[in-house]
Amino acid sequence: MAAELHPCSGKLIGLSNSNRTAQRNQPVQEFNHGLVLSREQLKDRDVFTVRIDKKVNSWSGSIEIGVTSLDPAGLDFPSSATGLKGGSWIVSGCSVLRDGRSVLEEYGRDLDQLSEGDRVGIQRSTHGELHLWVNGQDCGAAASGLPTGLWAVVDLYGKCTQVTVVSCEPPSLAERDTERETVEEREQEDEDEEEEVVVCGVREGEFGGLTSAVNLAAATNGTLEEVPELPPTHNRPDKFPNNLEPETGKKIKTSTPISVAPLTKCKSPSFSPSPIVLTEHQLFDVLNNAIVSLYRSEDNVGGDLGGGGIGRDSGTGSRGDRGSSSGGGSVNGNSSDSGGGTGYTGSVNSPAGGGGARLGAVTGGMLTNDALLFHEKCGTLIKLSNNNKTAERRRPLDEFNNGVVMTNRPLRHNEMFEIRIDKLVDKWSGSIEIGVTTHNPNNLDYPATMTNLRSGTIMMSGCGILTNGKGTRREYCEFSLDELQEGDHIGLMHKASGALHFYINGIDQGVAAAQTPAIVYAVVDLYGMAVKVTIVHNHNHSDRLRRNNAIMRALSPDVGRPRPARSLTPDPDTPDRLLFHSNCGQKAAIISEGRTALRPHATDDFNHGVVLSGRPLHSNEVFQVRIDKMVDKWAGSIEIGVTTHNPAYLQLPSTMTNLRSGTWMMTGNGVMHNGTTILDEYGHNLDRLKAGDTVGVVRKEDGSLHFFVNGVAQGPAAWNVPPSVYAVVDLYGQAAQATIMDDVDLPTLPEDSSDGPTVMSPSSPCSVAGGNSANDLRFHQLHGTNAVITNGGRTALRQNCRSEFNDAIVISNRCLRDGELFEIVIQKMVDRWSGSIEAGVTAIRPEELEFPNTMTDIDYDTWMLSGTAIMQDGNTMRNNYGCDLDTLTTGSRIGMMRSATGDLHYYINGVDQGVACTGLPPEVYAVIDLYGQCVQVSITSSSGPQDNSLCTSNITESSFPIHSPVAGVAHRLHSKHGKNVVLLGEGCQAVRVGGYAHGIVFSAKELKTDELFEVKIDEVDDQWSGSLHMGLTTLAPPELPSCPMSGLSPSLTQLRSKVTWLLAGSEVRRNGLLQRQNYGASLDRLTVGNRVGVKRCSDDTMHVLIDGEDMGPAATAVAKNVYAVLDLYGRVTAVSIVSSSVLEDAGSVKAPSLSSDSCSEGEEDRTPVEGGEPALVPNTVMAFLENHGKNIQLSHENLTAARVSSYNQGLLVTAQPLPRQQLFQFQIDRLNASWTSSLSLGVIGHSPDRLNFPSTACCLKRSVWLLQRDSVFHNSLKICENYGPNLDTCPEGTVLGLLVDGNSCLHLYVNGMDQGVAAQDIPTPCYPLIDLYGQCEQVTIVTNNVATVGGESVKARFQGDMEKADMVDGIKESVCWMPHPEVNPNKTCEYQALCSRFKDLLTLPDGYFNEDAKYNLCYCESCHKLRGDESYHKRGEPPRDYALPFGWCRFALRIKPHCDVSNSFKQWHIAYHGTSVGALRRTLDHAQLLSGTSSIFSVSPVKTEGPNGYSEPEENSSNSLPDRDREVPRVQLSPTMRYSGLEMFAPKVQFRDPRSHCCHQAQVGFQVCVRPGSYKVGPQTLGAIEPLDPRFSNTEIEWITKDQGGTLLYGLLIRVE
Repeated sequence: MAAELHPCSGKLIGLSNSNRTAQRNQPVQEFNHGLVLSREQLKDRDVFTVRIDKKVNSWSGSIEIGVTSLDPAGLDFPSSATGLKGGSWIVSGCSVLRDGRSVLEEYGRDLDQLSEGDRVGIQRSTHGELHLWVNGQDCGAAASGLPTGLWAVVDLYGKCTQVTVVSCEPPSLAERDTERETVEEREQEDEDEEEEVVVCGVREGEFGGLTSAVNLAAATNGTLEEVPELPPTHNRPDKFPNNLEPETGKKIKTSTPISVAPLTKCKSPSFSPSPIVLTEHQLFDVLNNAIVSLYRSEDNVGGDLGGGGIGRDSGTGSRGDRGSSSGGGSVNGNSSDSGGGTGYTGSVNSPAGGGGARLGAVTGGMLTNDALLFHEKCGTLIKLSNNNKTAERRRPLDEFNNGVVMTNRPLRHNEMFEIRIDKLVDKWSGSIEIGVTTHNPNNLDYPATMTNLRSGTIMMSGCGILTNGKGTRREYCEFSLDELQEGDHIGLMHKASGALHFYINGIDQGVAAAQTPAIVYAVVDLYGMAVKVTIVHNHNHSDRLRRNNAIMRALSPDVGRPRPARSLTPDPDTPDRLLFHSNCGQKAAIISEGRTALRPHATDDFNHGVVLSGRPLHSNEVFQVRIDKMVDKWAGSIEIGVTTHNPAYLQLPSTMTNLRSGTWMMTGNGVMHNGTTILDEYGHNLDRLKAGDTVGVVRKEDGSLHFFVNGVAQGPAAWNVPPSVYAVVDLYGQAAQATIMDDVDLPTLPEDSSDGPTVMSPSSPCSVAGGNSANDLRFHQLHGTNAVITNGGRTALRQNCRSEFNDAIVISNRCLRDGELFEIVIQKMVDRWSGSIEAGVTAIRPEELEFPNTMTDIDYDTWMLSGTAIMQDGNTMRNNYGCDLDTLTTGSRIGMMRSATGDLHYYINGVDQGVACTGLPPEVYAVIDLYGQCVQVSITSSSGPQDNSLCTSNITESSFPIHSPVAGVAHRLHSKHGKNVVLLGEGCQAVRVGGYAHGIVFSAKELKTDELFEVKIDEVDDQWSGSLHMGLTTLAPPELPSCPMSGLSPSLTQLRSKVTWLLAGSEVRRNGLLQRQNYGASLDRLTVGNRVGVKRCSDDTMHVLIDGEDMGPAATAVAKNVYAVLDLYGRVTAVSIVSSSVLEDAGSVKAPSLSSDSCSEGEEDRTPVEGGEPALVPNTVMAFLENHGKNIQLSHENLTAARVSSYNQGLLVTAQPLPRQQLFQFQIDRLNASWTSSLSLGVIGHSPDRLNFPSTACCLKRSVWLLQRDSVFHNSLKICENYGPNLDTCPEGTVLGLLVDGNSCLHLYVNGMDQGVAAQDIPTPCYPLIDLYGQCEQVTIVTNNVATVGGESVKARFQGDMEKADMVDGIKESVCWMPHPEVNPNKTCEYQALCSRFKDLLTLPDGYFNEDAKYNLCYCESCHKLRGDESYHKRGEPPRDYALPFGWCRFALRIKPHCDVSNSFKQWHIAYHGTSVGALRRTLDHAQLLSGTSSIFSVSPVKTEGPNGYSEPEENSSNSLPDRDREVPRVQLSPTMRYSGLEMFAPKVQFRDPRSHCCHQAQVGFQVCVRPGSYKVGPQTLGAIEPLDPRFSNTEIEWITKDQGGTLLYGLLIRVE
């Protein structure tokens, strides 16, 4: 039959590709109605196969497939396949349904877990059975008794959005064999129908056991192949050879069938020389066991391969329950542990053996069909599947226990129970536990973990054995269960002798318990990292090969006893060269002769990329690698360190930080030892490195470990690291490839430089011992539990500072001399704790001191300063000492000195605080308690702190400068381009000379960070659709072939050979896949003269600029080395470059001017107020201070600040104080809608140089004035509400400013508009403060004087922009129907979006509205405050006041072509008209105000009944109007919407928001231009007593007009409650 889909399908299905591809439309909005059927009925044995092309993550559930007897031509398609009745069988998830009812709960593969690219098929067999096929594998019979004449059914449900039919034909030969075997198994359950191999007839001793086993294995292939023989004395190779060549070169040929003699003579009377019948799986058992025997035979010189012979077991095992030895364990129920058994039934790795290891059983195991499965009763979080062979712990990232499962029956003697680890998570410590228990699962109350059970239970946990929850053997085996990986096997066997053995990857770990009860159940605890396991009954080829490799690694002769050292370096010319070892992670590969390591499938896997050096590092030898390749799919990046484990014998973990012994790793910006963090903030963050950066590690002679980033030492990371450690690189996450850098010298380390004479800081007392007396002052090697001494004893820090606050006491290495100052500087603090550093002296020698939690716990011979209290022996002697240690910040210095008279003095920043106490003994030691907030201190020397490497706040992007290109060089296009492109003007212009495609061009060079590549459109051809595409690509044009026709795709959306980010229309795509919709203005609307630019910003985002306006971040995680790329596609046929390679100077960034460009309608009174405030004098240049929140990164000479992670820790201050009358302004560059809330700003009244920044600005409580949302705070207390606009609504591009006037009052400026006084009594000096919180991620200081308050430049600019026709009494008036394009700065206003959705519900024709949405204007509180709108304005001739419609949203209407819009309406007045929803369409149709009541919404009940049954008031009705006036059509207007917007004139209607599904009430009205003299001013007709608008009297608030040509519809107004 044809592999096509029927043209009749579900209502959301679209067919293409000759009806072979089906796609569900609106996949994000709709999850069902995606049903498709085959075009023709299925033939028996034909597999109708589809490929999953696309999936989305919006829904649960996925593809469903099956068959139905319903003819699609006349079918009324249901919403989903499970709704099909009348003879339909559907596979959904892992269930099978017939006519919508479940008939099988657990079947085959879970279809919900399939990914894009997977194939799934459905088949009716000749016996009327339904079979599911997944990726070519038959899942078995799902149902039986199916009729003939069935159509295939595919349901594109939930996540599945597109499929393609790939075939409809019978299965291939191999698949057919599998199908035939399945049928034969059903018909002949008691017969073994596998292909037989006959073994007979080779003389004893002619070949070794391994050769025989290999011959047997080769026989299964069914083809003639050469198998080399290998004598038993052959030395073990370093790795498993591709072929086994004997020393003599002798080969034998094998084919099927083969006759092979028994391995040894058998004297047992039961032995028969008749041929042995071996199945394929049994042959793999032989191969496994032979390998084990061969390698173990090396340790038994002269031993043979075993004392047992090969015999035939009389029992015939069932195929379904055939046991597996898993690398040596017997699966025969008649196995024996004796040493020299003659039957082929011995356990390979049995601990008791007479000779060498024996071959394991090859025949079927248990003589019953009662297969080992998991019991249905299990832990509360366990989900069973796969016919109870698979167990999985639910919510693995939230819960770590309650994952106990047991077998459905007790274990039989010598029966192997084996499981495979299918899934692990990295969140928890600990992992799978396995063992046996006497408890019956039917009667057991399952514990949270099995080790909690206190009776009848033996468990293997880690590498130890626990009996009844208590450890009985700490080191049971070499393997630890916590270090196993996905795919590893764990087994256990209960021997007939009562001994319990565990097996790991088929290797017997020996006797775990000598005597166990006769009846035990196997038990598995999915604990911690372990999430999913499957019981293993049969093993495929890949399992066997993997396990053979594991056996070879595990059975290394070096394990367990010393061996002569082997050479690990293959290159004889450079025997000491550092290379990567060939044993690497599962997903890693070694290339370039050992110099380069990579993850070949880095976009599919993020871990299993561990590689180690081929030999140990020498002392002071630098191991450094360069990052060659990165991927942007994952989080995390390269990790580097050292380990004591030999790579030849190490079972590599998924990530190196999972290793729990002998390992030190730098990960991110922390250091971990054996999987535990010892330094949580250390050095440069490795996760921020890019391709081309280098990282290195060195172990020094003194045992200290140092890391390097781009050659810069990061300081000591660990101490007492043993010698002979191997370097480790973990290609994790983004890191995909790294290469070893040769000939790297040891960079200068901080402690390598010798100290000069100690010079005290100014105002410090001079040491009586001379200048060099302090040189030998260090911290003592004895210290508190959580303290760490670094930097040669000069630096002390508290490890795990965010989880531990005490136990970090350090003491000087010797007594203080009289008059000698012991001074330290605080290098690091955290804001997590209360309290801080404590300092003092003690007469207790360090060797005699039992370090307490805090030093104030000592009750003898100790004097301490804590806060402001002087304490002796734990008791307070004196309060309110001259200084408070709790107020000190990073950079503060504390000194202690015992005078010759026995007085104790403290010095703060070199200033003597006076006598603290007297009567000190002569020999005292300085004591520092790193308590609470204080984390790290260093002893001062001539230039202050000696080691700042651990102070992360000092490490910024400036440590890795980015060099700008040469100024003034214009951009060029690369000579490699699409075949229809011609370059002109020395590569500055590109023209497409034919067709509509093949127009791709590249920039000539890679773009630098923040470098803008911009082009102008020169020509368009309207005969084509589509337009310019633009973006960034990692494809290097020089790598393209010389012929342009062969190397480029027709269009940029098809360019996928390298990673490409592009903007097509308003859609952002990555390698052609849609990433984002509705991004900025559409490129399809561009025309001649428009400019388009693209740049890669320092935060790895792509920004697109249209006519100079930044549309914001279009894509994230953009690679570092990218070219600009554009496609002259469709309408656009020619462009020219208008940019140059000069990076835009941050100082030239221009803020919005104060002209009408930033006005709401261009109608405000902008006459400068002379003398109101003085013009700004030349400004002090402002920049951000290097001391800032830990998530801040500065760039552009500290003018730009970006928050690079999380949502807080983004505090900024300026390096310079803010002078009076100077406006400090900055622009919001980037917002992230993933967070809530946004930035705060204000001023701080003290120097920020040593300020310890908290997580948010609201935590600052000393001399701080903060503007947050629409409130003002002083020292975290709210002092003012409803001030200015809500800062959370400020969009990208908003310019905010701070000014302190001559009266010490703080002002906020928004886009140059003063919002008034926010706070008073601001001290001098004060520093501007910004908190990049929540949505706000980047700001840039505006450096020019754009905000000159009342300056002449502003006045001149205004007057120059005015025309005489726009001037009325010196007030600038703009054309009323043409507001400036940039009238609404708040591009993300949610209120405007809600009003827009209501307008869409009105179904008004788009032709009535101005097609350019930028003329629409929102007057919500946030928007009008952001614009700085005045409430009232004047318009017309003569001028008349009107109020702006605050609270409403205006949608600009299109002006009719016949209207004279040049001059005549400039003199008209502005007014408002409230109306009903039903009257809108008729009013717009007539282009003038009329009465009407047709409505589609429910309206509040009023006087009249509309024609549609809804009650609405008569248009503009009034109770007080005389009847004679009603006879003449008249329209009521008002200069304020406070009157026209009353419910009497604009009745409310109720509607449901289609997005939020919430109900709202809405009103509508019009903004109109009114010709002067065409209306009559009169009083309000509602009888109101209170003034309706403060600007207008109630006697003049209503205008009446009867002139039909006297009004012009200007805008539709909508208000939503």
